[in-house]
Amino acid sequence: MRPIVAIVGRPNVGKSTLFNRLIGRRKAMVDDQPGVTRDRNYGNVDRFEVPFILIDTGGFEPETNDQLLRQMREQSRLAMEEADVILFVMDAREGLTPADREVAEMLRRAGKPVFHLINKVDGDRHEAAIADFYALGVDEIFTVSAEHNRGIGEMMEAVVAALPQGGAANTDDDVTRIAVVGRPNVGKSSLVNRLLGFERVVANPTPGTTRDSVDTYFTCKGKHYMLIDTAGIRRKGKTVEKIEKYSVMDSLRSIERADVALIVLDAAQGVTEQDEKIAGYAYEAGRGCIFVVNKWDALEKDNSSIGKFVESIRTEFKYLPFAPIVFVSALTGQRIGKIMTETDNVMAQYSRRVTTSELNRIFSEAVESHHAPLHQGRRVKFYYATQVGTKPPSFVIFTNRPDGVHFSYERYLSNRFRDAFGFTGTPLRLMFRGRDR
Repeated sequence: MRPIVAIVGRPNVGKSTLFNRLIGRRKAMVDDQPGVTRDRNYGNVDRFEVPFILIDTGGFEPETNDQLLRQMREQSRLAMEEADVILFVMDAREGLTPADREVAEMLRRAGKPVFHLINKVDGDRHEAAIADFYALGVDEIFTVSAEHNRGIGEMMEAVVAALPQGGAANTDDDVTRIAVVGRPNVGKSSLVNRLLGFERVVANPTPGTTRDSVDTYFTCKGKHYMLIDTAGIRRKGKTVEKIEKYSVMDSLRSIERADVALIVLDAAQGVTEQDEKIAGYAYEAGRGCIFVVNKWDALEKDNSSIGKFVESIRTEFKYLPFAPIVFVSALTGQRIGKIMTETDNVMAQYSRRVTTSELNRIFSEAVESHHAPLHQGRRVKFYYATQVGTKPPSFVIFTNRPDGVHFSYERYLSNRFRDAFGFTGTPLRLMFRGRDR
Protein backbone atom coordinates (compact mmCIF):
# COMPACT_ATOMS: atom_id res chain seq x y z
CA MET A 1 0.00 0.00 0.00
CA ARG A 2 1.04 3.58 -0.59
CA PRO A 3 1.32 5.71 2.54
CA ILE A 4 -1.73 7.89 3.23
CA VAL A 5 -1.80 11.64 3.88
CA ALA A 6 -5.01 13.27 5.18
CA ILE A 7 -5.93 16.95 4.95
CA VAL A 8 -8.09 18.14 7.86
CA GLY A 9 -9.29 21.45 9.25
CA ARG A 10 -12.32 23.68 9.71
CA PRO A 11 -14.69 24.41 6.79
CA ASN A 12 -13.51 26.84 4.13
CA VAL A 13 -9.82 27.02 5.10
CA GLY A 14 -8.72 25.83 1.62
CA LYS A 15 -8.39 22.07 2.08
CA SER A 16 -9.83 21.18 -1.34
CA THR A 17 -7.66 23.81 -3.06
CA LEU A 18 -4.61 22.22 -1.45
CA PHE A 19 -5.87 18.74 -2.43
CA ASN A 20 -6.17 19.79 -6.10
CA ARG A 21 -2.76 21.48 -5.96
CA LEU A 22 -1.02 18.35 -4.67
CA ILE A 23 -2.64 15.83 -7.01
CA GLY A 24 -2.00 18.17 -9.94
CA ARG A 25 -5.55 18.42 -11.28
CA ARG A 26 -8.97 19.69 -10.31
CA LYS A 27 -10.63 16.65 -8.68
CA ALA A 28 -12.30 18.25 -5.66
CA MET A 29 -14.84 21.03 -6.03
CA VAL A 30 -13.71 24.40 -4.72
CA ASP A 31 -15.94 27.32 -3.78
CA ASP A 32 -16.03 30.19 -1.28
CA GLN A 33 -19.13 28.63 0.26
CA PRO A 34 -18.26 26.60 3.38
CA GLY A 35 -19.12 22.90 3.47
CA VAL A 36 -18.65 22.10 -0.22
CA THR A 37 -16.67 18.93 0.59
CA ARG A 38 -18.66 16.47 2.69
CA ASP A 39 -17.11 13.04 2.16
CA ARG A 40 -13.56 11.76 2.14
CA ASN A 41 -12.13 12.30 -1.36
CA TYR A 42 -9.12 10.20 -2.40
CA GLY A 43 -6.45 10.90 -5.00
CA ASN A 44 -3.11 9.36 -5.99
CA VAL A 45 -0.09 11.67 -5.85
CA ASP A 46 2.87 10.65 -8.02
CA ARG A 47 4.68 13.99 -8.35
CA PHE A 48 7.05 13.58 -5.41
CA GLU A 49 9.84 11.22 -4.41
CA VAL A 50 7.46 8.92 -2.50
CA PRO A 51 4.06 8.20 -4.14
CA PHE A 52 1.17 8.46 -1.69
CA ILE A 53 -2.60 8.56 -1.37
CA LEU A 54 -4.07 11.95 -0.45
CA ILE A 55 -7.41 12.33 1.36
CA ASP A 56 -9.48 15.51 1.27
CA THR A 57 -12.08 15.80 4.06
CA GLY A 58 -15.10 17.87 4.92
CA GLY A 59 -14.81 20.69 7.40
CA PHE A 60 -14.22 19.57 11.00
CA GLU A 61 -16.50 21.27 13.53
CA PRO A 62 -15.63 19.96 17.03
CA GLU A 63 -18.95 21.02 18.58
CA THR A 64 -22.14 20.97 16.53
CA ASN A 65 -25.69 19.70 16.76
CA ASP A 66 -26.22 19.73 13.01
CA GLN A 67 -26.57 16.15 11.75
CA LEU A 68 -24.78 16.79 8.45
CA LEU A 69 -21.86 18.54 10.19
CA ARG A 70 -21.62 15.65 12.66
CA GLN A 71 -21.44 13.19 9.77
CA MET A 72 -18.75 15.32 8.09
CA ARG A 73 -16.82 15.36 11.38
CA GLU A 74 -17.01 11.57 11.54
CA GLN A 75 -15.63 11.33 8.00
CA SER A 76 -12.71 13.55 9.05
CA ARG A 77 -12.10 11.40 12.12
CA LEU A 78 -11.99 8.24 10.00
CA ALA A 79 -9.49 9.92 7.66
CA MET A 80 -7.27 10.78 10.64
CA GLU A 81 -7.31 7.16 11.80
CA GLU A 82 -6.49 5.91 8.31
CA ALA A 83 -3.63 8.35 7.65
CA ASP A 84 0.10 7.94 8.21
CA VAL A 85 0.64 11.72 8.09
CA ILE A 86 -1.87 14.55 8.70
CA LEU A 87 -1.90 18.04 7.18
CA PHE A 88 -3.79 20.36 9.54
CA VAL A 89 -4.90 23.44 7.57
CA MET A 90 -5.80 26.76 9.21
CA ASP A 91 -6.75 30.15 7.76
CA ALA A 92 -4.34 33.10 8.08
CA ARG A 93 -7.09 35.61 7.35
CA GLU A 94 -9.36 34.38 10.14
CA GLY A 95 -6.57 33.84 12.66
CA LEU A 96 -6.44 31.17 15.34
CA THR A 97 -9.95 30.15 16.38
CA PRO A 98 -11.22 28.08 19.34
CA ALA A 99 -12.17 25.35 16.86
CA ASP A 100 -8.58 25.28 15.57
CA ARG A 101 -7.36 24.79 19.14
CA GLU A 102 -9.72 21.86 19.71
CA VAL A 103 -8.72 20.16 16.46
CA ALA A 104 -5.03 20.68 17.29
CA GLU A 105 -5.52 19.07 20.71
CA MET A 106 -7.28 16.10 19.14
CA LEU A 107 -4.44 15.65 16.64
CA ARG A 108 -1.87 15.84 19.42
CA ARG A 109 -3.55 12.85 21.07
CA ALA A 110 -3.60 10.93 17.78
CA GLY A 111 0.16 10.29 18.07
CA LYS A 112 0.84 10.73 14.34
CA PRO A 113 3.06 13.17 12.42
CA VAL A 114 1.05 16.38 12.02
CA PHE A 115 2.07 19.30 9.81
CA HIS A 116 0.49 22.61 10.78
CA LEU A 117 -0.27 24.67 7.66
CA ILE A 118 -1.40 28.30 7.68
CA ASN A 119 -3.12 28.74 4.32
CA LYS A 120 -4.03 31.87 2.37
CA VAL A 121 -0.69 33.55 3.12
CA ASP A 122 -0.53 35.22 -0.28
CA GLY A 123 2.28 37.64 0.47
CA ASP A 124 4.45 39.31 3.11
CA ARG A 125 1.48 41.33 4.36
CA HIS A 126 -0.07 38.13 5.72
CA GLU A 127 3.10 36.82 7.42
CA ALA A 128 2.54 38.97 10.52
CA ALA A 129 -0.84 37.31 11.05
CA ILE A 130 0.69 33.93 11.82
CA ALA A 131 2.26 34.85 15.17
CA ASP A 132 -0.90 33.91 17.09
CA PHE A 133 -0.75 30.33 15.74
CA TYR A 134 2.40 29.59 17.76
CA ALA A 135 0.09 29.57 20.79
CA LEU A 136 -0.68 25.99 19.72
CA GLY A 137 2.70 25.05 21.17
CA VAL A 138 4.14 23.52 17.99
CA ASP A 139 7.75 23.79 16.87
CA GLU A 140 7.18 24.39 13.17
CA ILE A 141 4.43 26.07 11.17
CA PHE A 142 4.33 26.15 7.37
CA THR A 143 2.89 29.24 5.70
CA VAL A 144 1.41 28.43 2.30
CA SER A 145 -0.97 29.63 -0.36
CA ALA A 146 -2.58 26.62 -1.99
CA GLU A 147 -4.22 28.85 -4.56
CA HIS A 148 -0.98 30.55 -5.64
CA ASN A 149 1.40 27.60 -5.01
CA ARG A 150 3.34 29.58 -2.42
CA GLY A 151 5.39 27.56 0.10
CA ILE A 152 4.09 24.22 -1.20
CA GLY A 153 7.48 22.87 -2.29
CA GLU A 154 9.18 23.47 1.08
CA MET A 155 6.21 21.99 2.94
CA MET A 156 6.15 18.87 0.75
CA GLU A 157 9.87 18.21 1.27
CA ALA A 158 9.17 17.84 4.98
CA VAL A 159 6.02 15.77 4.41
CA VAL A 160 7.73 13.32 2.05
CA ALA A 161 10.58 12.86 4.53
CA ALA A 162 8.03 11.84 7.18
CA LEU A 163 6.23 9.27 5.00
CA PRO A 164 6.79 5.54 5.54
CA GLN A 165 9.25 4.31 2.93
CA GLY A 166 8.70 1.51 0.46
CA GLY A 167 5.19 2.39 -0.70
CA ALA A 168 4.70 0.97 -4.19
CA ALA A 169 2.60 2.62 -6.84
CA ASN A 170 -0.72 0.87 -7.22
CA THR A 171 -1.68 -0.46 -10.62
CA ASP A 172 -5.31 -0.15 -11.68
CA ASP A 173 -5.05 -2.68 -14.51
CA ASP A 174 -6.90 -5.34 -12.52
CA VAL A 175 -9.37 -3.00 -10.81
CA THR A 176 -13.04 -2.97 -11.81
CA ARG A 177 -14.35 0.61 -11.58
CA ILE A 178 -18.00 0.81 -10.57
CA ALA A 179 -19.90 4.13 -10.77
CA VAL A 180 -23.09 4.41 -8.71
CA VAL A 181 -25.32 6.87 -10.59
CA GLY A 182 -28.90 8.06 -10.42
CA ARG A 183 -31.23 10.90 -9.47
CA PRO A 184 -30.83 12.67 -6.11
CA ASN A 185 -32.08 10.81 -3.05
CA VAL A 186 -32.55 7.37 -4.62
CA GLY A 187 -30.16 5.89 -2.04
CA LYS A 188 -26.80 5.86 -3.84
CA SER A 189 -24.69 6.70 -0.78
CA SER A 190 -26.62 4.24 1.40
CA LEU A 191 -26.00 1.60 -1.26
CA VAL A 192 -22.25 2.36 -1.28
CA ASN A 193 -22.08 2.09 2.50
CA ARG A 194 -23.99 -1.20 2.45
CA LEU A 195 -21.73 -2.68 -0.24
CA LEU A 196 -18.62 -1.70 1.72
CA GLY A 197 -19.98 -2.72 5.09
CA PHE A 198 -19.24 0.59 6.81
CA GLU A 199 -20.26 4.25 6.57
CA ARG A 200 -17.83 5.35 3.87
CA VAL A 201 -19.89 8.31 2.63
CA VAL A 202 -22.36 10.69 4.22
CA ALA A 203 -25.88 9.32 3.70
CA ASN A 204 -28.51 11.91 4.56
CA PRO A 205 -32.20 12.23 3.63
CA THR A 206 -31.52 15.71 2.25
CA PRO A 207 -31.15 15.51 -1.55
CA GLY A 208 -27.77 16.70 -2.80
CA THR A 209 -25.73 15.58 0.22
CA THR A 210 -23.05 14.03 -2.02
CA ARG A 211 -21.22 16.67 -4.07
CA ASP A 212 -17.81 15.29 -5.02
CA SER A 213 -17.53 11.87 -6.62
CA VAL A 214 -16.01 9.68 -3.91
CA ASP A 215 -13.66 6.82 -4.85
CA THR A 216 -13.14 3.81 -2.59
CA TYR A 217 -10.85 0.86 -3.36
CA PHE A 218 -11.86 -2.46 -1.83
CA THR A 219 -11.34 -6.19 -2.29
CA CYS A 220 -14.08 -8.82 -2.45
CA LYS A 221 -13.30 -12.53 -2.78
CA GLY A 222 -9.79 -11.77 -4.01
CA LYS A 223 -10.91 -9.31 -6.72
CA HIS A 224 -10.12 -5.60 -6.68
CA TYR A 225 -12.69 -2.87 -7.20
CA MET A 226 -13.04 0.90 -7.07
CA LEU A 227 -16.50 2.10 -6.06
CA ILE A 228 -17.41 5.62 -7.19
CA ASP A 229 -20.26 7.32 -5.34
CA THR A 230 -21.59 10.24 -7.41
CA ALA A 231 -23.81 13.24 -6.87
CA GLY A 232 -27.44 12.92 -7.94
CA ILE A 233 -27.98 14.05 -11.53
CA ARG A 234 -30.93 16.43 -11.80
CA ARG A 235 -32.56 17.83 -14.92
CA LYS A 236 -30.67 20.81 -16.34
CA GLY A 237 -33.45 23.21 -15.39
CA LYS A 238 -33.24 22.05 -11.76
CA THR A 239 -29.49 22.62 -11.30
CA VAL A 240 -29.62 26.19 -10.09
CA GLU A 241 -26.69 26.42 -7.66
CA LYS A 242 -23.19 26.63 -9.12
CA ILE A 243 -22.03 23.88 -6.72
CA GLU A 244 -24.76 21.55 -7.93
CA LYS A 245 -23.82 22.14 -11.57
CA TYR A 246 -20.23 21.21 -10.73
CA SER A 247 -21.54 18.06 -9.02
CA VAL A 248 -23.49 16.98 -12.09
CA MET A 249 -20.49 17.51 -14.37
CA ASP A 250 -18.33 15.53 -11.94
CA SER A 251 -20.88 12.67 -11.99
CA LEU A 252 -20.80 12.57 -15.79
CA ARG A 253 -16.99 12.44 -15.73
CA SER A 254 -17.22 9.56 -13.23
CA ILE A 255 -19.30 7.59 -15.73
CA GLU A 256 -16.57 8.14 -18.32
CA ARG A 257 -13.88 6.63 -16.07
CA ALA A 258 -15.96 3.66 -14.92
CA ASP A 259 -16.21 0.16 -16.35
CA VAL A 260 -19.66 -0.62 -14.96
CA ALA A 261 -22.46 1.81 -14.08
CA LEU A 262 -24.95 0.87 -11.39
CA ILE A 263 -28.06 2.81 -12.45
CA VAL A 264 -30.00 3.22 -9.22
CA LEU A 265 -33.79 3.51 -9.47
CA ASP A 266 -36.30 4.25 -6.72
CA ALA A 267 -38.79 1.38 -6.45
CA ALA A 268 -41.46 3.65 -4.96
CA GLN A 269 -41.20 6.29 -7.69
CA GLY A 270 -40.77 3.95 -10.64
CA VAL A 271 -38.96 4.87 -13.84
CA THR A 272 -38.77 8.60 -14.56
CA GLU A 273 -37.68 10.61 -17.59
CA GLN A 274 -34.52 11.64 -15.77
CA ASP A 275 -33.66 7.98 -15.11
CA GLU A 276 -33.79 7.41 -18.87
CA LYS A 277 -31.41 10.31 -19.49
CA ILE A 278 -28.93 9.10 -16.87
CA ALA A 279 -28.96 5.58 -18.32
CA GLY A 280 -28.47 7.14 -21.74
CA TYR A 281 -25.28 8.83 -20.53
CA ALA A 282 -23.89 5.46 -19.42
CA TYR A 283 -24.92 3.74 -22.65
CA GLU A 284 -23.44 6.46 -24.88
CA ALA A 285 -20.21 6.24 -22.89
CA GLY A 286 -20.10 2.52 -23.72
CA ARG A 287 -20.19 1.34 -20.12
CA GLY A 288 -21.50 -1.94 -18.78
CA CYS A 289 -24.84 -1.24 -17.11
CA ILE A 290 -26.76 -2.81 -14.24
CA PHE A 291 -30.15 -1.55 -13.08
CA VAL A 292 -30.35 -1.51 -9.28
CA VAL A 293 -33.93 -1.04 -8.07
CA ASN A 294 -33.46 0.28 -4.52
CA LYS A 295 -35.98 0.62 -1.64
CA TRP A 296 -37.70 -2.58 -2.76
CA ASP A 297 -38.55 -3.29 0.89
CA ALA A 298 -40.70 -0.14 1.09
CA LEU A 299 -43.00 -1.14 -1.76
CA GLU A 300 -46.39 -2.83 -1.41
CA LYS A 301 -45.87 -5.97 -3.50
CA ASP A 302 -47.67 -9.02 -4.84
CA ASN A 303 -46.53 -12.01 -6.90
CA SER A 304 -46.49 -9.98 -10.11
CA SER A 305 -44.62 -6.90 -8.79
CA ILE A 306 -41.15 -7.88 -10.00
CA GLY A 307 -42.45 -8.93 -13.42
CA LYS A 308 -44.28 -5.62 -13.88
CA PHE A 309 -41.24 -3.59 -12.85
CA VAL A 310 -38.97 -5.57 -15.19
CA GLU A 311 -41.43 -5.00 -18.03
CA SER A 312 -41.47 -1.28 -17.26
CA ILE A 313 -37.66 -1.12 -17.36
CA ARG A 314 -37.44 -3.08 -20.61
CA THR A 315 -40.09 -0.83 -22.18
CA GLU A 316 -38.54 2.47 -21.11
CA PHE A 317 -34.91 1.46 -21.72
CA LYS A 318 -35.19 -0.26 -25.10
CA TYR A 319 -31.54 0.55 -25.85
CA LEU A 320 -30.40 -1.47 -22.78
CA PRO A 321 -32.06 -4.86 -23.26
CA PHE A 322 -28.84 -6.56 -22.13
CA ALA A 323 -28.54 -4.83 -18.74
CA PRO A 324 -29.21 -7.08 -15.70
CA ILE A 325 -31.80 -5.93 -13.15
CA VAL A 326 -31.32 -6.37 -9.39
CA PHE A 327 -33.97 -5.59 -6.75
CA VAL A 328 -32.37 -4.56 -3.44
CA SER A 329 -32.77 -2.64 -0.23
CA ALA A 330 -29.76 -0.62 0.90
CA LEU A 331 -31.56 -0.11 4.22
CA THR A 332 -31.96 -3.81 5.09
CA GLY A 333 -29.21 -5.32 2.93
CA GLN A 334 -31.71 -7.39 0.95
CA ARG A 335 -30.03 -9.00 -2.11
CA ILE A 336 -27.04 -6.62 -1.92
CA GLY A 337 -24.63 -9.48 -2.66
CA LYS A 338 -26.35 -10.00 -6.01
CA ILE A 339 -24.90 -6.68 -7.19
CA MET A 340 -21.30 -7.89 -7.00
CA THR A 341 -22.20 -11.18 -8.70
CA GLU A 342 -23.77 -9.31 -11.61
CA THR A 343 -20.87 -6.84 -11.72
CA ASP A 344 -18.40 -9.70 -12.14
CA ASN A 345 -20.57 -11.21 -14.91
CA VAL A 346 -20.85 -7.92 -16.76
CA MET A 347 -17.12 -7.17 -16.37
CA ALA A 348 -16.17 -10.59 -17.76
CA GLN A 349 -18.20 -9.85 -20.90
CA TYR A 350 -17.14 -6.21 -21.04
CA SER A 351 -13.47 -7.22 -21.31
CA ARG A 352 -13.95 -10.37 -23.42
CA ARG A 353 -12.02 -10.91 -26.66
CA VAL A 354 -12.95 -13.54 -29.26
CA THR A 355 -10.72 -15.13 -31.89
CA THR A 356 -10.86 -13.73 -35.41
CA SER A 357 -11.61 -17.14 -36.90
CA GLU A 358 -14.56 -17.80 -34.61
CA LEU A 359 -15.82 -14.25 -35.09
CA ASN A 360 -15.82 -14.57 -38.87
CA ARG A 361 -17.49 -17.96 -38.75
CA ILE A 362 -20.42 -16.50 -36.83
CA PHE A 363 -20.36 -13.35 -38.98
CA SER A 364 -20.52 -15.34 -42.22
CA GLU A 365 -23.39 -17.46 -40.92
CA ALA A 366 -25.29 -14.33 -39.92
CA VAL A 367 -24.82 -12.66 -43.30
CA GLU A 368 -25.76 -15.80 -45.22
CA SER A 369 -28.93 -16.44 -43.23
CA HIS A 370 -30.14 -12.85 -43.46
CA HIS A 371 -28.84 -10.52 -46.20
CA ALA A 372 -28.59 -6.80 -45.60
CA PRO A 373 -31.27 -4.59 -47.24
CA LEU A 374 -30.38 -2.95 -50.55
CA HIS A 375 -29.01 0.56 -50.42
CA GLN A 376 -30.00 2.85 -53.30
CA GLY A 377 -30.86 -0.24 -55.31
CA ARG A 378 -27.44 -1.83 -54.82
CA ARG A 379 -26.44 -4.81 -52.72
CA VAL A 380 -24.39 -4.27 -49.57
CA LYS A 381 -21.51 -6.76 -49.53
CA PHE A 382 -19.59 -7.77 -46.41
CA TYR A 383 -16.02 -9.08 -46.44
CA TYR A 384 -14.81 -9.85 -42.93
CA ALA A 385 -14.91 -8.68 -39.31
CA THR A 386 -12.25 -8.16 -36.66
CA GLN A 387 -12.33 -7.23 -33.00
CA VAL A 388 -10.37 -4.05 -32.38
CA GLY A 389 -10.94 -3.48 -28.69
CA THR A 390 -12.59 -4.32 -25.39
CA LYS A 391 -14.38 -2.34 -22.66
CA PRO A 392 -16.75 -2.45 -24.48
CA PRO A 393 -16.11 -5.14 -27.11
CA SER A 394 -15.61 -3.25 -30.38
CA PHE A 395 -15.64 -4.67 -33.91
CA VAL A 396 -14.77 -3.34 -37.35
CA ILE A 397 -16.73 -4.84 -40.24
CA PHE A 398 -15.43 -4.26 -43.76
CA THR A 399 -18.02 -3.68 -46.49
CA ASN A 400 -18.38 -2.14 -49.93
CA ARG A 401 -20.93 0.42 -48.68
CA PRO A 402 -20.24 1.55 -45.08
CA ASP A 403 -22.95 4.21 -45.27
CA GLY A 404 -25.48 1.74 -46.60
CA VAL A 405 -25.79 -0.47 -43.53
CA HIS A 406 -29.22 0.14 -42.00
CA PHE A 407 -29.35 0.51 -38.19
CA SER A 408 -31.75 -2.44 -38.00
CA TYR A 409 -29.15 -4.67 -39.68
CA GLU A 410 -26.47 -3.41 -37.31
CA ARG A 411 -28.77 -4.38 -34.43
CA TYR A 412 -29.28 -7.80 -36.02
CA LEU A 413 -25.51 -8.41 -36.19
CA SER A 414 -25.07 -7.23 -32.60
CA ASN A 415 -27.72 -9.69 -31.42
CA ARG A 416 -26.07 -12.55 -33.31
CA PHE A 417 -22.72 -11.72 -31.68
CA ARG A 418 -24.40 -11.55 -28.27
CA ASP A 419 -26.02 -14.96 -28.66
CA ALA A 420 -22.89 -16.62 -30.04
CA PHE A 421 -20.28 -15.20 -27.65
CA GLY A 422 -22.27 -14.57 -24.48
CA PHE A 423 -22.20 -10.76 -24.71
CA THR A 424 -25.47 -10.59 -22.82
CA GLY A 425 -24.50 -7.93 -20.27
CA THR A 426 -22.42 -5.38 -22.15
CA PRO A 427 -22.86 -2.86 -24.95
CA LEU A 428 -21.17 -3.67 -28.27
CA ARG A 429 -19.62 -1.24 -30.72
CA LEU A 430 -19.88 -2.07 -34.44
CA MET A 431 -18.04 0.13 -36.96
CA PHE A 432 -18.38 -0.31 -40.72
CA ARG A 433 -15.49 0.58 -43.02
CA GLY A 434 -14.86 0.41 -46.73
CA ARG A 435 -12.19 -1.88 -48.15
CA ASP A 436 -9.73 -0.73 -50.78
CA ARG A 437 -10.23 -2.71 -54.00
